[in-house]
Amino acid sequence: MNTPTTTEASTHSHFTGTTVLTLASGAGFAVASIYYAQPILPLMQKDLALSVEQVGWVPTLTQFGYALGLFFLVPLGDRHDRRDIIGIKSLLLALVLLLCSLSGGVYSVLLTSLMIGIGATLAQDIVPSAAILAPASRQGKAVGTVMTGLLLGILLSRTFSGFVAEHFGWRAMYQIAAVVVVISGIALRRQLPRFERHSSLSYPALLRSMGHLFGRYPTLRYAAFAQGMLSIGFSAFWSTLALMLSQRFELGSDIAGAFGLAGAAGAIAAPLAGGLSDRLGPARVTQFGTALVSLAFATMFALPWLGMAGQLLLIAISTIVFDFGLQMSLVAHQAMVYRLDPAARGRLNAVFFTSVFIGMALGSLLGSLVFARSGWPGVVWVATLSAVVSFSLRLKAARHH
Repeated sequence: MNTPTTTEASTHSHFTGTTVLTLASGAGFAVASIYYAQPILPLMQKDLALSVEQVGWVPTLTQFGYALGLFFLVPLGDRHDRRDIIGIKSLLLALVLLLCSLSGGVYSVLLTSLMIGIGATLAQDIVPSAAILAPASRQGKAVGTVMTGLLLGILLSRTFSGFVAEHFGWRAMYQIAAVVVVISGIALRRQLPRFERHSSLSYPALLRSMGHLFGRYPTLRYAAFAQGMLSIGFSAFWSTLALMLSQRFELGSDIAGAFGLAGAAGAIAAPLAGGLSDRLGPARVTQFGTALVSLAFATMFALPWLGMAGQLLLIAISTIVFDFGLQMSLVAHQAMVYRLDPAARGRLNAVFFTSVFIGMALGSLLGSLVFARSGWPGVVWVATLSAVVSFSLRLKAARHH
């Protein structure tokens, strides 16, 4: 009964350390494209003469583009060879990154920001590839390892972007990113095997089937909503941090980006969460992760009672803790979702991450609006409340099972 088919056995034979490393780095470079803008928003604002509200739309539209791409493009992975999709998307993402670097005004930078988000969904064609290539007993660890690359891409992108933009300008950052994505795409094309097509549904039927999957699996709904709520707080924090540091402490984009190093320490949570999900079950891991995020955001209510050095230290510590908890929750939720229907992993992934990045887009929008009106304390309220709602959803899901 458990003997793999010839196709599955052939696919598993490509599961090597080199393949996993290539997938992890490819996912990291792809998703990093979404986050390069966050620490350099003040530089973009000055260069392009944008208002705070206008520059706030840069990360918002990028996240929204990612959500659009997830819903409309990622399901194609169940119908077409993922290797071809990954190659095409790599070229398209590199092109729009280059075009963004040539932006001359508000409309061109916002349009290319939207397109970068759509192209960066390349990362979500890569992550399910790890689950397909890995034997069943190692899927949690494989996804966790690739997610480590993806999450390091999210976090270190800010550090690298802040440094490059501060010394060479924000346009140079996007040009470097375009070159890196091309190189990564070539490496993936060489390393990956041909993938079996899991569905013969037409494209409209594929899109409709995602609604059926969402209605059929309560596990998917809870995972999508809980991770989406965490994403609101995560994005509100990161999309306003550079502006807050610039206004309150007169710190540059390189310092704002350096906070990504604090968050990167939490990336060890990804393989840990994958292993724990395989052993203890992912539901427990999500409860712990969401509780950790809630606690980390709530500690920032203490900022007004601290001096400048104390405030910066507390923000750094909170960043480590909430990124650790968020990443544990993300990997555990993915492990839950991927187990629901192996033949529909692309669509399940699309539904789950569409919710995640709708949360990201809402967080960017809410964060910039609240920051403009209520300052940093308002952002802390948004982040904390969204995390508490996520924790409550995980407790509710446990009671229903």
